[in-house]
Amino acid sequence: MYQALYRKWRPRTFGDVTGQAHITDTLRRQVETGRLSHAYLFAGTRGTGKTTAAKVLARAVNCLEPKNGEPCNQCAACLGIENGSILDVLELDAASNNGVDHVRALRDEAIYSPAAVKKRVYIVDEVHMLSTAAFNALLKILEEPPAHLMFILATTELHKVPATILSRCQRFFFKRILPEDIAARLRYVAQQEQIGLSEDGAGLLSRLADGSMRDALSLLDQCAASGAAVDLNRVREVLGLAGSEDIVQMVEAIGRGEGLQAIEILAGLYAAGKSMESVLDEISDLLRDLLMMLTAPKGGIPLLSGAGDVSTLRKLGALFTRERLIQALSVVQGAQGTLSFGGSQRTCVELCLLRLSDPTLDNSVTGLAARVEALEERLINGAPPAPAAPEISESARRAPEAPIKAKAPPEQQEKKKQAASVEPPAAEPSPAKEKPGETGNPPPGFWESLLREAKKTLDVGPHYTYLSSPELTAWRWEEGRLLLLTDSALTKNLLSQPAAFDAIRTAAKRVTGFDVPLVIRERGQDTPKNGDGDKFNNLLAVSRQLDITIE
Repeated sequence: MYQALYRKWRPRTFGDVTGQAHITDTLRRQVETGRLSHAYLFAGTRGTGKTTAAKVLARAVNCLEPKNGEPCNQCAACLGIENGSILDVLELDAASNNGVDHVRALRDEAIYSPAAVKKRVYIVDEVHMLSTAAFNALLKILEEPPAHLMFILATTELHKVPATILSRCQRFFFKRILPEDIAARLRYVAQQEQIGLSEDGAGLLSRLADGSMRDALSLLDQCAASGAAVDLNRVREVLGLAGSEDIVQMVEAIGRGEGLQAIEILAGLYAAGKSMESVLDEISDLLRDLLMMLTAPKGGIPLLSGAGDVSTLRKLGALFTRERLIQALSVVQGAQGTLSFGGSQRTCVELCLLRLSDPTLDNSVTGLAARVEALEERLINGAPPAPAAPEISESARRAPEAPIKAKAPPEQQEKKKQAASVEPPAAEPSPAKEKPGETGNPPPGFWESLLREAKKTLDVGPHYTYLSSPELTAWRWEEGRLLLLTDSALTKNLLSQPAAFDAIRTAAKRVTGFDVPLVIRERGQDTPKNGDGDKFNNLLAVSRQLDITIE
């Protein structure tokens, strides 16, 4: 009868156990010197060798001819323990024998000396499943066991084991097996079983195993069932995985904000029968590797899971910021959790791709942080320095910044004094009615016309919003040039970007008919905001709204 590869190739000696040398070397030395403990606790994730090491240890302590602490696997004791004919070595599953009665029966039986071997060994798998009463019943015999008795406890959830049990055991922690160690073992098994396993196929299987040798051998067994060579494409086909190139293209489309292209790639994967869960898993792995590369461009390479090569990761890294990647990983993890609740998996993944492509669709804290970070990154790296401009006088620096107008002629200054006692209602200040002439003064309604022209090219993006908001940007016509005074360096840098700067100058030329020098400066804290300045200009604005002519 055919035997599964993970059972057939279970290690029979400490030296065969892969990736746990820090444990097997210690156990081998204890067996060799005779300094054995009465109770051991093996903890770690599934498939890392806990039960295997326990069985090897049980044979080693009872072997009639041990060799350097290793069982010979040829004597009557080793063979009897291995085939289950010696009942003094017993393996129990705590998941199905977790009651206090089971432990009491074990305790009553354990006091008797072994019949065929030197030590009676009890291997209790998944010991954390025992009930509280069962742990209490086990406690006494663990504390003062007979000389012939040994307990080996194994668990994947160490935190569920009571401290009173932990303190009476020697604890060994099994770590996840490295992908390269798993791949080497897979190649060895494939060679012995005459399975054609390629290097890239072994690498993908080792990554999919997630540190578990048992999972890796099971996947190899599944892929080799048809008799064909196990290469990268074969593994993807059998396990329903998306191709790495497709995932890279999908993530690249996400980084460029092209949600439609990402959905089209997903449609092709769906038609090919790829698992939607595996698609999200592979996207998550690639985004995680990108985050590691951005966090530690040099030192983060050993932390990569292998979802993409380093050159590909560096290329994709230019499309993302760390905050964007954190937001994207949060969205993917949320979608992975949603898949388990039923519904259309394809629709769930499509919605996930749309949220990944457009962070504005994600109103979570991480989504907002990603959008702010992206804006700051563009301003810091993409905004050119503001154009050089001569220093303005102190009086001009302290002048009102509300849509600031050209200096009124002498005849209007007298009218301004007469109207100063009139308090206008609250209204957005408007430029004074002046005609363009040789002095280069702007025409009436200059600022409103400039905004209309600028909106034609700045409507997409934050530039127009920052330009048109009186709280953020005020304007002044000074000595034949247009001076924009911003509330902060952020607004100044945004409007100084080449696209925005050229669009404002082009709009000013269309309104005035001549090239208008443009200067963008950050206003001081002592400069009033729009609406706090020239009362006469405010009065003119109100008069225009009411269709009243002020002489």
